[in-house]
Amino acid sequence: MIELSVDSSAREQLAALRGRRISARELMELHLSRIAERNPELNAIVSLDQERALAGALDADEALASDRPLGTLHGLPFAFKDTHAVAGWRTTYGSPLFADNVPRRDELIVERLRGSGVVPLGRTNVPEFAAGSHTFNRLFGTTLNPVDPTRSAGGSSGGAACALGSGMVPLAEGSDMGGSLRNPASFCGVVGLRPSLGRVPDWPSSLQSVSMSIGGPMARNVGDLALLLSVLAGPDPRVPLALGEPGSDFRPPLTGSLAGLRVAVSVDLGGAFEVDGEVGAVVERAADQFARAGAHVAGEFPRLTSAEDTFRTLRAWEFQASRGALLARHPGELKATLADNIRAGESLTGADVARALTQRTALEQRMRIFFESHDVLVLPVSQVPPFPADQEFPTVINGKPMASYLDWMRSAYFITVTGCPAISVPAGTTRDGLPVGIQIVAAHGADRRLLEVASAFEALAPR
Repeated sequence: MIELSVDSSAREQLAALRGRRISARELMELHLSRIAERNPELNAIVSLDQERALAGALDADEALASDRPLGTLHGLPFAFKDTHAVAGWRTTYGSPLFADNVPRRDELIVERLRGSGVVPLGRTNVPEFAAGSHTFNRLFGTTLNPVDPTRSAGGSSGGAACALGSGMVPLAEGSDMGGSLRNPASFCGVVGLRPSLGRVPDWPSSLQSVSMSIGGPMARNVGDLALLLSVLAGPDPRVPLALGEPGSDFRPPLTGSLAGLRVAVSVDLGGAFEVDGEVGAVVERAADQFARAGAHVAGEFPRLTSAEDTFRTLRAWEFQASRGALLARHPGELKATLADNIRAGESLTGADVARALTQRTALEQRMRIFFESHDVLVLPVSQVPPFPADQEFPTVINGKPMASYLDWMRSAYFITVTGCPAISVPAGTTRDGLPVGIQIVAAHGADRRLLEVASAFEALAPR
């Protein structure tokens, strides 16, 4: 019998709860103990409420004792990303402007998780308004890497990835525009999925039909992530463009083989971005692992040259639409990089946005054609390993300066604008032991197949 701990898989913890080998309160106490041990240094969990967490665990135990029907994740401790509205719980978006904000209703991703039976304990830290892939803000400070606390945990779901990697929570959710699920997963040695656009519906949202951001799951292994996706995914009448498959389609077990798989591999998409040598070496070793497992591996890639302009234009447009009024009311109170992006959105014309949307459609079609002759594409998640936590962003890669705080994330956001599902899976470490993940991408809608490939690779990869 497996000895249960906070480092056990989510499915092992759930089995122990259902088998009455541990109570929800005992499980919560184990996680609160780990939080007390590691969170003072790492700063992954914010707005912690132990009293409410323990009361919620007791309620979960009562439901377990009553033999009533239980949700998929009943009794698991959980912390929601601090950009997702949770009714009755402080939601700050990492901004002092919302330090006392307590929403009256859950947003859809929270609604589904609460319905699955999770027991909330707090929030996971984020960059200010989730802008940027390094988790720091003036309200709560910086989240540090659980493997090396001198390094960044990534972002914007950095608090979630750090909490997972350090055993503070068994599962986590986040959101991803330019890599906010994938990048912190790579940095913290966990798994993070940006699902197909439309797979995890978003409500309420004023930009529902055009937003590049999507919610998704994080976990310490692919099977646990699939279980969480089964809760998050599925249609909702409030979201007309949501994909129609039910969440149950993604439940483990995951089966499949890498033998015969058609794998395209590229370290830099034909020189589209700079990649640190140690990161590139991990991708190349992963390609060898696919080949040894019987996959057909080829050094091929789609041409995504318009992805740069497409992403930056639409990102600035979204930021201006969602935060422009806030900047106008509070000039000088948003971090400089975020304010600059909002102002960039203010200067866009209708023709600029139309060009970007047209390019986005063309990129989606290019990937559709590419995946007619390839099953998956493998490339880096992040162009660098975890960088020092006292830097806002990497300024140089291979001696070449990065012009902005976005340049080092191209390997993630070039995939964003295709709408395809992409997963970060641990694949190795640097010489200093820092985690490095690979990004595996599949055709739009092929989320289940992607999970099966990721699970098969995970069984081969060093941890």
